[in-house]
Amino acid sequence: MTAKNVAQKLIESHLISGTMSPGEEIGLKIDQTLTQDATGTMVMLELDAMGVKKVKTEVSAQYVDHNLVQNDFKNADDHIFLQTSAAKYGIWFSPPGGGVSHPVHMERFGSPGKSLLGSDSHTCAAGSMGMLAIGSGGLEVALAAIGRPFYVKMPKILGVKLTGKMPRWVSAKDIILEMLRRHNVDGGVGKIIEYYGPGVKTLTAMDRHVIANMGAELGATTSVFPSDHQTLAFLKQQKRGKDWRELVADPKASYDLHDTIDLDRLVPLIACPSSPGNVVPVKEVAGKEVFQVMIGSSANPGLRDFVVPALVLKKRKIHPRVSLDINPSSRQILENLTESGHLLLLVQAGARIHQAGCNGCIGMGQAPATEKVSLRTVPRNFPGRSGTKEDMVYLCSPETAIASALTGVITDPRDLEKKLRISYPRYKDPKKIILNMEMVYPPPKDGSSVKVIRGPNIQPLPKFDPLADKLQGPVLLKLENNISTDEISPAGSKVLPFRSNIPEISKFTFSQVDESFYKRAMHYQKSGSFIVAGSNYGQGSSREHAALAPSFLGIRSVFAKSYARIHRSNLINFGILPLIFANEADWKKIDQEDVLILEGIHETIRKGADFTVLNQTKNQKFVMKCPLTPHERSVLLEGGLINYMVKNHIA
Repeated sequence: MTAKNVAQKLIESHLISGTMSPGEEIGLKIDQTLTQDATGTMVMLELDAMGVKKVKTEVSAQYVDHNLVQNDFKNADDHIFLQTSAAKYGIWFSPPGGGVSHPVHMERFGSPGKSLLGSDSHTCAAGSMGMLAIGSGGLEVALAAIGRPFYVKMPKILGVKLTGKMPRWVSAKDIILEMLRRHNVDGGVGKIIEYYGPGVKTLTAMDRHVIANMGAELGATTSVFPSDHQTLAFLKQQKRGKDWRELVADPKASYDLHDTIDLDRLVPLIACPSSPGNVVPVKEVAGKEVFQVMIGSSANPGLRDFVVPALVLKKRKIHPRVSLDINPSSRQILENLTESGHLLLLVQAGARIHQAGCNGCIGMGQAPATEKVSLRTVPRNFPGRSGTKEDMVYLCSPETAIASALTGVITDPRDLEKKLRISYPRYKDPKKIILNMEMVYPPPKDGSSVKVIRGPNIQPLPKFDPLADKLQGPVLLKLENNISTDEISPAGSKVLPFRSNIPEISKFTFSQVDESFYKRAMHYQKSGSFIVAGSNYGQGSSREHAALAPSFLGIRSVFAKSYARIHRSNLINFGILPLIFANEADWKKIDQEDVLILEGIHETIRKGADFTVLNQTKNQKFVMKCPLTPHERSVLLEGGLINYMVKNHIA
């Protein structure tokens, strides 16, 4: 029998269609789904649009962790809509203040060997437990929830061997930052990253969560760890030891690609503005004045990520220039910090304590001052994501963050021992903790009589027309490489409340890049227009609004050098044709406002052929590729996934 790695075992056990050959489309059975409020409102509207009665997964859970600031009725209305919808469709519900979806799901539902599909790109965090956990657009999650397969191209598997043990003042965040330093934000595209080797055994389940979570920043399909004694220890701590099963690579398992990290040689690292891939040793930027430090997010959600900073601050005060913002990742974490006294240490040192949730990570409050350095343990620092357009956000470990909060400048935490005689706090996970099992509410056995409550901001999905056979229109924007979904459809307290109102949220489309975009797009809404982009277009968040809003505004096709996986799927799901330059040099020949013409679209898609595009303005032709699977062709021709599902009576 062929030796298999963990990723292959997980895929094989969930394979419905296709073969495990890299690049081939495979269909996967999904055991669990995860939605959060910034994307879950759309999932609930999509379930409604398809006439769904009840989900069919083993577990589906809806979390309220993003849109927590209630400046007016919108977010509060969304929360009620989500709670009543969850009850109607048979979905567990975690209310505001319960915590960030990923660590809470890990605490309550994470189970080795299971598959999880989530409408949040950081769903891959559950790979820390030996799960096949993948982020996707909300529509695909809605379909998985009703028992439909999830389709994805079989990734290559990158095996990363970890050796040695982390030195003092270095932690799991530095491991994933090292991966980003080596591979950048697109180095994981088309890959599953599997960590193995003796160094893995030294990492706790929550250490692994930090690493698996930010696999999304590498563009990876997902990340995978074995399920071993560390996984068992975590599940026993959560009083769910019965859910454990061992899942490890076979002794002679192989990988498509290889890398090795010697943990002994790691140093504190930091991602500089404004990309998670802009990584350097902390020493290289040490001394810059710091004005804000934020600890806590889905990327550093463990108890140790708060306890270690608390112990560093014991009987000390933060620098008077610094705002130290503490975002507990779950209500359970907050309860344990309170009971152990570590929360008191943080408060006494001058920290500001916020509710359990995503908060500043998604730009929901805690925006930094203009052009002032903010150090954060969050996963992303895309331009303007913090809520401040001219932000200067750095990503780092809790150790680097708290050292800098103490000194007022970016500080290599190892210098605390030399300059301030602060010993590195040794932390070990307690075997017994306070458990909060009551704040994730189970659905009723029969939700058919539940009335879904819709506030005035809850609007139905717009209708989408089938893809036309001829497209003609101007290029509304020409963009460079690595444009993120934050730049397409911004986050923040001003925009996020409109997640359930497509006409309103569309007004903010590309506002980070060009404030005139919405007005110009509306002029061509009916006739259609185009976007031209560089490589890795649509990186970052899984938010389908970054495809839904452009589709509503009349964007009919995107011309790019390459795409981030989730965003490309979202474009197809909402009827936007994703084309790839056959010759990247042609990108330079197109200017904003050039009028482009595509003809014979239906036949070209059916044949899987290349498109010949006419630039009418310059009287030049160029070739675009459109590699589509049979399933994607059918979806596109119908104008999107909802049209396809309704036409084929699949619900």
